[in-house]
Amino acid sequence: MPTADVDVERIVRTLNDHHVDYVVVGGFALELWDVAVPPTHDIDVTPALSAENLGRLCKAINELGAAIRISGSESVSIPGGFTPELVGRIEVLNLVTDAGPLDITVVPEGTTGYADLVVNATDIMYGELPVPTASLEDVARSKEAAGREKDLRTLPAIQAHLRRRKRQ
Repeated sequence: MPTADVDVERIVRTLNDHHVDYVVVGGFALELWDVAVPPTHDIDVTPALSAENLGRLCKAINELGAAIRISGSESVSIPGGFTPELVGRIEVLNLVTDAGPLDITVVPEGTTGYADLVVNATDIMYGELPVPTASLEDVARSKEAAGREKDLRTLPAIQAHLRRRKRQ
């Protein structure tokens, strides 16, 4: 699971308590699928972009004390907190919260965003919390499309996991 710097339960519970429509993507999704990858240092989510959902998302991230992560441990607070108008204009929002790093990615590489990802998503339990998680195939598609070295290094583990699932 993610490094000790991430309080997964608090982040997920806050998003769920605010009824945010989102899908977990990236490294944490791989960990939820039990793919053998190194621990992630953040949680990546793709939210639905309706005004109502962005409002719920903003309430959740404001409750988590979110600030924009600039680099390393540097961050910038938003006076008055995040608003749907602000969040709705940003494609990638790297946050630091009281519960650890949280990244919001509107359209992960190789996808068209939430509507695309939610079709094959499933709830995976983290303790007693359901976590809406992108399918393993969708995570692989996104990582391949991103083409970053760190993403490409995960593809053999994802492919091996998919092959094991098909055999079962």
